[in-house]
This record gives sequence, structure tokens and C-alpha cells, in this order.
Amino acid sequence: MKLKSLNIVCGFVTLIGLSLSQIATALEPLPDLMQTELGRLKIPLDAISVVVYQRDIRGAMSSGLLPILSHNPSVLRNPASLMKLVTTSVAMDLLGPAYTWSTQVYLDGPIEEGVLKGNLFIKGRGDPRFGVERLWLLMRRIRGLGIVSIQGDIVLDHKAFEMTAQDPSEFDGEPLRPYNASPDAFLINFKSLLINFVPDLPSKVVRIHVEPPLQGVSIQSTAPLLGVECSDYRAALRANFQDPNQITFKGGYPQGCGERLWPIAYADSAHFIEKSVYAMWTQVGGSVRGRVQLGEAPRNQKPILSMESPELSEVIRDINKFSNNVMAQQLFLTLGLELSGSGTEQAAQGVMNKWWNEKLGSPLPKFVNGSGLSRETKISADDLAKLLVWESEQPTYPEMVASLPLIGIDGTLRLSKVKTSGHLKTGSLKDVLGIAGYLQNKKKEQFIVVAIINHPKAQSAKTVMDYLIEWVGAY
Repeated sequence: MKLKSLNIVCGFVTLIGLSLSQIATALEPLPDLMQTELGRLKIPLDAISVVVYQRDIRGAMSSGLLPILSHNPSVLRNPASLMKLVTTSVAMDLLGPAYTWSTQVYLDGPIEEGVLKGNLFIKGRGDPRFGVERLWLLMRRIRGLGIVSIQGDIVLDHKAFEMTAQDPSEFDGEPLRPYNASPDAFLINFKSLLINFVPDLPSKVVRIHVEPPLQGVSIQSTAPLLGVECSDYRAALRANFQDPNQITFKGGYPQGCGERLWPIAYADSAHFIEKSVYAMWTQVGGSVRGRVQLGEAPRNQKPILSMESPELSEVIRDINKFSNNVMAQQLFLTLGLELSGSGTEQAAQGVMNKWWNEKLGSPLPKFVNGSGLSRETKISADDLAKLLVWESEQPTYPEMVASLPLIGIDGTLRLSKVKTSGHLKTGSLKDVLGIAGYLQNKKKEQFIVVAIINHPKAQSAKTVMDYLIEWVGAY
């Protein structure tokens, strides 16, 4: 198995002065603490894959890499959110770190004394970070054109992505979790509500504020304040989200919880775009005589204004540090749209496959989507290690590594107690746990680390990953 792993990465690691047998003998076994913990959890050794490389300052390897640990390196496994490393790496290479998404506005009539004598069109192109603030700013910019009233309709074009209808509860039975929101070329606030709870002690109530505003939706503005320590405030509120036009709270809010923000996917996601645009347009003082509806923007016409997204190098920080599934899906479909002219999963898969063959060669992993929120995605630890090695040699490496969670500091690793320094992407699904990235030991030596567990008890094995990280830190 060790010899096989060396052959797999021969495109990156060419041996100079050392025979394969010498290198294989030098490889470390799986650390004792990891083996002991796996045994205690009753997770077999064949359920985990681990690959560790060290930056070799002695020059023993022509690429500057020295294999340190290799365990089941070529076994295809479900990587969960480690898949986002592939999506963001491909995007940074093909689209470039300065790439931006454009949301465009068109008119089909003149503006006379504050009235648009026609329709207003807004065309989305996949901006993953089009939140409440950007929606408000877009409406303000439209008002800045001199438009107060729209005689016709507001038409929203989201046809850049061709998506089949999907059930938000299909993956894990949690339809109201924002991470299960479906991608959309005109994605506003992840089709989710941000419910803000602020205790008002003198009035003995909690004030409830929701963004973005939605047309025709009534939301309870206060709830009783419970004079207790913080507990599960969501359960205590006894929220009712079943009626998309009326959100109520039958319980109370624990006073000890202080201010909290509860993001939740809107139950009627199919109409979220129209309701939020209508409500925000009226909130900034505009009116529309017609309807807000889905449709198609004029072709062969220049937009009257465009709103650009943050650059890709900034967007990938949200995708990787916080493992944002919807944003990863938006980026995945953008690859298909920009590089093959089709915003479909099939087109994006084709772009990913072509890129992998040209940059990293065979074997070809199985790419299903861009987020890793899939049971069919398959990739080996060696494949991910090859990707990390390739990435470390690119001019965009500083931006890419900065997008990964910093151990014990931010993102999905903010609460980690491990003392080893480094940037790691985490991956977690039912039956899946993984880490991949770059570590530094106490001697300031650099390592590339990948570990994936596929097993029903994977979620209980976080200590196994901690032991690996600590072992590398002490190496």
C-alpha cells in the first residue's frame, strides 16, 4: 500500500537519491493514539485514509516534498465538504481571483417625472453573496435613476442557471436549514430569513426583527421574556413556520440568552425572490402598478446599471471557512455557465473533469456537485493531497490558504483546542469526517495533511483527527 501511494503521486514527487524501498521504510505508521482511539470507538483501520507530506528542506525530493505517513491512500471515499477545496481551486484557476458576478438592471421604457413608462428587469448571474444589504443598495440605485413609480412590472430573470426542482428536505430531512437552500441565478440572502431577538428587560418581552422584509408575510414582533438562564432558546420559543405568510412564536425567550440571530430557510422558497424584491422596493419608497414576477430580461441590450459582487478571492473565504454549501453550489454552476455556456450541473461536472485531467491527470474523482452535499461524490486522500500540492505551487496560493479555517481562530475550527498551527478545511456529514490542508510543526516545518473517515461512527471520531493534527505538530 505504501509503494502504491508513492506511485500515485509520482507526478508530484520524483525520487532523487532515495530508492522506493528506502522511502517506504521511512514512512511512519498510523500514530498510536489514533489507533487506540479508533479501537475504542470500534472504527476499523480500513475505514480511515491518511496522507501526510512534509516540505523537505534537505532537497531529497525534487518537488521539495517528503512522504511521511500513508494509510489507505488510494481508497475512494466520500469527502463531504472537503469537496469545496476542489471547487474553489478550479474556480481560482479558471475564473481568476478577481472574478466578479454581475446583477444587471434593464428598462424597456422612458422615465418621465419619476414614472417608468414600462417594465423594470433585474437579471441575476449567480452572485453567491447577494444579501439583504446588497438588495437594499440595488433598490436605492434604481431609485437613483429617478424612478419612483413603475408603470409596468418588475421582472426577475434567474434563467442563467438551469436547475431541476429539488426537495430541500431530501438530503437530511431538515428543509428549514439554510444550507439546504437550492442554488439560484438570482439568489437573495440564501432564500433565508434572519430573525433577530433583542431582550427588552423593562417591558419583559423580546423584540423580534426579521430581514429581509417579505411582501404579504406577517411576523410576530414580540414574545414573552422568560426570567431564566440561557437554554435552547429555539425550542423555548416554540416557533411555527408552517404557514409561509404568518410566522408565530407560542413560547417565550430565555432572558439569559441575550441578543441572538436565528437564520432559517423560508418555507415558500419558490416565491422568496419576488416577495423580497417587492417589499424592499416599497421600503425604499418605490411603488409598482404591475406585478413582481419571474421572466426574462431583454436580449441584445446593455443594462442601465450593474451591481458587481465581491471578488472571488473574497467569496471563497466564506465558502471554505464556514463551509457554505449554497455558495459552493453557486460557484460550481458558474463554472459551467462561464466556461461552457450552460449553467447546469452536467456542464459544471464537465468543466471539473476536464480541468482535473489537464492539471492532475488520472485517476478521475467522481464530482457530483460543488459543495460535497452528496452521497455519490468520491475522491481519495491521495487525490486531495495532489490537489493541495498543486495549489501550493500556484501564484494564488496565499489567497487560497487564507480561505481555509485557521485552527482555533475562525470558521469551522474556531472552537478547536488543538495547539498546532495551520489552515485546514473540514468535512462533515452523517458517516463522514475529514480534514485537509496545511500544518506547521513547532520547528516551523510545513506539512500537507489529508484524513478521511467513512463509517457510521465517524462523527464521534473528532479526537482521532485531533491526535493526527497534534502528531504532525510535534513531528
